[in-house]
Amino acid sequence: MIPTITAFERSPDRGQGQARDMRVRWALEEVGQPYDVRLVSFSEMKEPAHRALQPFGQIPTYEEGDLALFDSGAIVLHIAECHRGLLPDDANARARAITWMFAAVSTLEPPIVDREIARYLERDETWYEQRLAKVEGRIRDRLGELSARLGDADWLDGAFNAGDLLMVMVLRRLNGSGMLDEYPNLSAYVTRGEARPAFRRAFDAQLAVFTAASTG
Repeated sequence: MIPTITAFERSPDRGQGQARDMRVRWALEEVGQPYDVRLVSFSEMKEPAHRALQPFGQIPTYEEGDLALFDSGAIVLHIAECHRGLLPDDANARARAITWMFAAVSTLEPPIVDREIARYLERDETWYEQRLAKVEGRIRDRLGELSARLGDADWLDGAFNAGDLLMVMVLRRLNGSGMLDEYPNLSAYVTRGEARPAFRRAFDAQLAVFTAASTG
């Protein structure tokens, strides 16, 4: 059965591949699973039909038969568990890959999202500069630790896996900030992820939605 995911009808990232449906698209492309996309507007995301799938009124969602999932990390884990290619066969390596998945979304992503909130919603506050400096300090702490752990390896734990997929997507949220440039091995790590054919297919599909919405 072909799963259906939801995505923004008009993505606020303007086709840069930052919306969280991109994570799910990439995972599906990596495992070679065809999928359908249902586009939803911001108003539709808050309606009862969508909240029945995603109680917080966000995207993406994932539907396959009588299974409905939300939260991009959980969806990627489900895809990785149901298809070969994103989790190692060895039990210990598999557990480590899942650990990196959680680390990406629960350790690295929160301060990066805090920075986005500060920049877009709190810029006019008198304490904005002080808050931004503290948030960026926390991000640099995490980036420094991740950089030290990655070292000169291509991927976090052996071959590319779902942990790398989520970590690359989280780090891409810093595009344009200049912060990744301070850690050349992390910058190269993201570039490697973006060079994967499955990433390019997912990115092009997401960009096509934005392009169609902009010209339609």
